[in-house]
Amino acid sequence: MKTRTKLRNIVLAALLALSLPAGCAGTPANDGTPADVPEGPQGEVETGTQIPDDALVIAEQGMFSAGGTVITSDGVFDVSNYYLSREGSTSHVDHANVFYQIPAEETGLPMVFLHGYGQSRMGWMTTPDGRPGWSDLFLRMGHSVFLIDQPRRGEAGQTSVAGTMTTEPSDQTWYTQFRIGTYLNNEFTRNEGSQFPEGEEALDQFLRQMTPDTGMDNAGGDQNIDNTVVAQAVAATIDEVYERTGKDSILVTHSQGGMPGWETARYTDHIAAIVAIEPGMAPQVDSEDYNALVEKQIPITFYYGDYIGEEFTDVPAAGMWAMMSSSADAFTEGYTAAGLTSTVVRLPEEGITGNSHFLFQELNNDVIAEHVEAWIQANVQ
Repeated sequence: MKTRTKLRNIVLAALLALSLPAGCAGTPANDGTPADVPEGPQGEVETGTQIPDDALVIAEQGMFSAGGTVITSDGVFDVSNYYLSREGSTSHVDHANVFYQIPAEETGLPMVFLHGYGQSRMGWMTTPDGRPGWSDLFLRMGHSVFLIDQPRRGEAGQTSVAGTMTTEPSDQTWYTQFRIGTYLNNEFTRNEGSQFPEGEEALDQFLRQMTPDTGMDNAGGDQNIDNTVVAQAVAATIDEVYERTGKDSILVTHSQGGMPGWETARYTDHIAAIVAIEPGMAPQVDSEDYNALVEKQIPITFYYGDYIGEEFTDVPAAGMWAMMSSSADAFTEGYTAAGLTSTVVRLPEEGITGNSHFLFQELNNDVIAEHVEAWIQANVQ
């Protein structure tokens, strides 16, 4: 059964809306009466209450699971030994977990956000220095937001595949791969002109976003994601959004999430557009994923940050990202030749510089969000 919470006219300051959902520390006790709304039922704003002009007003929020499967063990469950018996038992696994918010002033299409490798939906909700994340920014632009924890990650950790954990440190590896800087002389460095939030506290918050995959052999160095399992759960999410709202969704992917994002088009007819933030690769022309996108005529845009290309000799991952971003050019050439919409946005060419792989969490994330919204307004029906 899906869990659905409706909160009428919750008034939340922008970050509070996402950082303190129901049940989190810092919220008032659920005694039926909020401290600052006399005699008002919990979750309602009393008529006449003064709402700040810049308040983010949420009409509805909640959580649900989408997709997944049920696995069953052999045998017959032994009720007399219920605590230890595992015969004839079931497990609900490989689903997506979705946190959603719908703004009171909804004017645009829903947006479904899918995180990347080693991440969770948290990356869309805030920034390392505590400013509003993209979910808040797009809520203010009139979009409802549906934030996924993909199967076997975060709050969707139940898995059909037994993984292993590792305590082997890797902060420096990912910091370098993400083009934030690198690590020299026992210090994290920053790329010149970086938009990544400065200071040890921000870096600490960023590195603590990393989230292991429960179905991966982490101890063995495995980094493979079951793209089909993820894609089918994302498609189930998008279908659920359509069932609830009657609207197709804009799918926003990041990094590793880009690969199952392309495959998602094979399993749902309700993708209005795809915004791919530095995906690992674009689909090859005439591949199954490519053909599904062509058949459904889905508008697509790619966004890439700074420090990409062989000329950045002091950025170790620059060449790798140049190779991966070139796949977007090949895709776009074929896709536009078929009469469809695909654009490749390299932010430095737009006069927006200093961004790493996590451009949606950096100091100019609002500027980039506005650029994405302008693309949506121009290309998505």
